[in-house]
Amino acid sequence: MKKFTCVADLGDLRAAVAEALEIKRDRFAHTELGRNRTLLMLFFNSSLRTRLSTQKAAMNLGMNVMVLDVNQGAWKLETERGVVMDGDRPEHLLEAIPVMGCYCDVIGVRSFARFESKQEDYEERILEQFIRYSGRPVFSMEAATGHPLQSFADLITIEEHKRTERPKVVLTWAPHPKALPQAVPNSFAEWMNAAGYDLVVTHPEGYELDPRFTGGARIEYDQRRAFEGADFVYAKNWAAYRDPNYGRILSQDRSWTVDAAKMALTNDAWFMHCLPVRRNMIVTDEVIEGPRSLVIPEAANREISAQTVLKRLLESL
Repeated sequence: MKKFTCVADLGDLRAAVAEALEIKRDRFAHTELGRNRTLLMLFFNSSLRTRLSTQKAAMNLGMNVMVLDVNQGAWKLETERGVVMDGDRPEHLLEAIPVMGCYCDVIGVRSFARFESKQEDYEERILEQFIRYSGRPVFSMEAATGHPLQSFADLITIEEHKRTERPKVVLTWAPHPKALPQAVPNSFAEWMNAAGYDLVVTHPEGYELDPRFTGGARIEYDQRRAFEGADFVYAKNWAAYRDPNYGRILSQDRSWTVDAAKMALTNDAWFMHCLPVRRNMIVTDEVIEGPRSLVIPEAANREISAQTVLKRLLESL
């Protein structure tokens, strides 16, 4: 595996999950694999779980780790071609990327959607430039349109807790005070479809996601109806995808908050969220603190998804 940006990069998904569960049973079985190898983690945006879990995963594999907060610990980087660089960005990404590649063996990149241009966001220009110019295996630690490490961890978590081979999984929009990218819901839908689960996506009208990610999932505008018989409920906010409202908040309807009454409509479903979560906007205290909440085991599996990906990237060197 030379890169990791989406579910297709893993190949056989069942084999990948089995490998992840094997790693979880013994995190230190492959410490020699990363010996004298260096991971460079680049953050264009803030992070908690991704930073800690990926660094821990690399350490489990015996790797050295370097972490760079691009907007704080380095020159400001220009990302566009053809720009006269007479502003506050003294270095271009096209020089910085191959230089970074000289100092490491594997590169992880985290760069969110800017909501300035839908085309630029969905072309994943920053991530794709690292893949093209670094000369190193590159993996996404969340990009403008996807968060595959999170979705891999979500899949592992569902596989550990499902009671039926093909569970009903509901991805529900929930209100939030800020405009958030579609990266997590895009990836979640993509991975649930790839796993062959019964996926239902529910949201207010106007919040339709890119059909390239939702695929054949059922779209339901009635949240309560969507919850009926669900085995897993995954709550997440996202801003509008469709033009002309790309990146905008169209609703903050608190009736979409996940509460105990809605969870009672399910098949005793597990509650999931990628964190951080806005309590009593996305989900009530009662639900997230309840016995059917998987948010902590889900976050713990971020280490496992990252280690599985890093192991495969190292094996390709």
